[in-house]
Amino acid sequence: MTNWQLKTPVVLTIFNRLDNVKTVFAAIREAKPPKLLVIGDAPRVNRPDEEEKCAAVRAFVEQQIDWDCEVFKNYSSVNLGPKKRIASGLDWVFDTVEEAIILEHDCLPDITFFRFCEEVLNYYRDDKRVMSVCGENLQFGHKRTEYSYYFSRYYHSWGWATWRRAWQYYDVDMKLWPQVRDSGLLKDILEDDRAVKYWEKHFQLTYEEEIDTWDYQWTLASWIQSGLTILPDRNLVSNIGFGPEALNTTESRSPYANMPVEPMNFPLKHPPFIIRNTEADKYTQNTKFDPSLIDWLTRKVRSKVSECIDIEN
Repeated sequence: MTNWQLKTPVVLTIFNRLDNVKTVFAAIREAKPPKLLVIGDAPRVNRPDEEEKCAAVRAFVEQQIDWDCEVFKNYSSVNLGPKKRIASGLDWVFDTVEEAIILEHDCLPDITFFRFCEEVLNYYRDDKRVMSVCGENLQFGHKRTEYSYYFSRYYHSWGWATWRRAWQYYDVDMKLWPQVRDSGLLKDILEDDRAVKYWEKHFQLTYEEEIDTWDYQWTLASWIQSGLTILPDRNLVSNIGFGPEALNTTESRSPYANMPVEPMNFPLKHPPFIIRNTEADKYTQNTKFDPSLIDWLTRKVRSKVSECIDIEN
């Protein structure tokens, strides 16, 4: 990392968890982005204790910026919840900048994550086949490539980056979902009945606003465009926010909680092709996106942390 300086804007989403923000912000401070865009939600009306907590988080972030940095703030005056706050915040981000690296308040990156994202953003800036680059690797020790990263259909939200030219396809309301659903297009995309069942259920619940989230919409937008996500050959981001105070990641014993990170090696080894890694994607679908296997995976990870996990594909 010697003599390398981050040039890409960084986005940080914040809410009410000061301890997590302190830890994640330390990594951002080390990277010293030239532009920092902060997205903040307001306290929930039924949680009077959150007013002080949200104010403390905002004050901390603003006080800790001690490098040459242009700061942009997008704070909501009313609580919007995860779906509307993140979606509207990222709309604002990409109205402001052409590309950005995005971290939620509980996603702790290895310092090499920033350089990895920036170099990949530069490399694929004009390649419309690529919709995003993420810092997570959820293969639990399985080696999927001899290069620095591989291509996937699956997007992971715990530390990622994209361009305005890709974000233009995002639609928080999923207006095209009924047509995709009724035309059976998920089968064309996924080519697997079990995967179709999982994603049809979750897309439908999100469309009906039964799930308060923004990221299923980004997955759908990417798939509609036949877009690919770039995933590193090692894990670069750890979610440190699992627990009862989290809005969604409440299971502190999840195998995805506090995953270890490993620094990326430079210079990057770029693949000479843009082809989706079907083996890695099948593993991801069979673990992260198949609830029937989550308990099994949890037990496996706890009992053999340092070993690879074999799942019958």
